[in-house]
Amino acid sequence: MIKKSWINRPGINRSRLTETFMRLVRIDSISKEEGAISDEIIKILKGLGAETTIDGTGDKIGGETGNIVAKLQGNLGVPAILLSAHMDTVEPGRGVRPVFKDGLFRSDGTTILGADDKSALAIILEVMNIIKERSLPCGPVELVITVCEEIGLLGAKNLDFSLLSAKFGYVLDSTETFGIVTRAPAVNRFEFKIHGKDAHAGASPEKGINAIQLAGKAISKIHTGRIDDETTCNIGMIKGGVATNIVPNFVTVKGEVRSHNEKKLDDLTSEIVSCFKDVIEEYKNESGEDALPALEVLIKNDFPLLKIPDDHMMISLACTAAENLGKKMLTKTTGGGSDANIFFKKGLITGVLGTGMSDVHTVRENILLDDMVDAADLLLEIIKLHSEAGAVG
Repeated sequence: MIKKSWINRPGINRSRLTETFMRLVRIDSISKEEGAISDEIIKILKGLGAETTIDGTGDKIGGETGNIVAKLQGNLGVPAILLSAHMDTVEPGRGVRPVFKDGLFRSDGTTILGADDKSALAIILEVMNIIKERSLPCGPVELVITVCEEIGLLGAKNLDFSLLSAKFGYVLDSTETFGIVTRAPAVNRFEFKIHGKDAHAGASPEKGINAIQLAGKAISKIHTGRIDDETTCNIGMIKGGVATNIVPNFVTVKGEVRSHNEKKLDDLTSEIVSCFKDVIEEYKNESGEDALPALEVLIKNDFPLLKIPDDHMMISLACTAAENLGKKMLTKTTGGGSDANIFFKKGLITGVLGTGMSDVHTVRENILLDDMVDAADLLLEIIKLHSEAGAVG
């Protein structure tokens, strides 16, 4: 009965998908300024009969709105499945004027397009439309549309997980339409503040303690770039000094360590901290100084590890769905993070699916309608398989 009701289902409504995507990318939604896009998404979801809630994340992070949590009850008593995307975009993302030509979406070249991640929003909404208009058998679907993903996964980090019952699902926030990210690194961000002593660089440099020089000495002891096949390290920012004729009395150094191995992450982070501490102590020992130079250390875990077992049913469901569409699903390891990292830490197993977006975070960002259609077909097939398996089980 269930299988027959999905047979010969109509294809994705390409015109509606195009219109939805074009409408969404025209709405400004820079991180912390997602109020307008949130209103539009909620209006669409309510039209689909979804029960919608906005959590308190906006107040916590100083944004215009919080995460959207929407629930579509479906018509089968099977476990809920999670679908997620983020609504914020990066700069330059104001006044986007989308261009659609020869099946390709792009901006007019003065801004990003916003396919990251509004292509995912349009795809999810299209799939929900198909299910509703065809009254297809479907279990509960829980949608989480997050804010401020682009500035540190702030929406996911502050999400009220008590609003959800789903134990697995998919985040749409990658490139390849038939690839699923199942492994992503944990990240530690570090910040070192070195306090030296100012002095006139020409008249009395010996009276000063050059904070920048000390920072450079510490940095020279650190291995950066790709450390091994699981781990990377980067010094990303150095800020200090007032003028060329003043011995700098303060400098800030910021960077990060990423690894797919938590022990390596912790070990390398500790090694970097030791490099800075050793340089400061060495200077004090040689100079006889006591109070200066001084070091402040701040280490912050930016996001946790994503490491989904290869035999998890979430992966097999996506692989089978791809096979049914005549494609092969590839599991992927990435060097970046997403909301899925946060969900995974909370026990909500989510892989990251792609929408076809390309050259994201640049004014050359683009996406093919055909890729968005493929992503929507895949998502629809995943929901179909989940509904069938749950009903049989």
